[in-house]
Amino acid sequence: AYTMVGVADDLRRVTDSEVIKYSAAGFRDFTRIAASDPTMWRDVFLTNKDATLEILGRFTEELFALQRAIRTGDGDHLHAYFTRTRAIRRGIIQAGQDTAAPDFGRTKADKK
Repeated sequence: AYTMVGVADDLRRVTDSEVIKYSAAGFRDFTRIAASDPTMWRDVFLTNKDATLEILGRFTEELFALQRAIRTGDGDHLHAYFTRTRAIRRGIIQAGQDTAAPDFGRTKADKK
């Protein structure tokens, strides 16, 4: 989230555009974590250094794969990727993990 906001601001400065001003609610929702305490996130990242680096490495690989697919016009790869990740996201919603309720709203009976 912090990176997305930083990239949008960099784009604004480089292109002299108002990308953040005219961004839609999706950008706001996607980047809401960037409004949280930077000290907390610094501590989370450094306390969990190995796991954070592993996830960032995988994230970077995913971004490179998307760049490659776009660059080469590999629509099949893009479609398959978006289809797979949409299914994962829908699974998160179906599992009730899209709520702020404690334990994502699951009851003890749900966990069995």
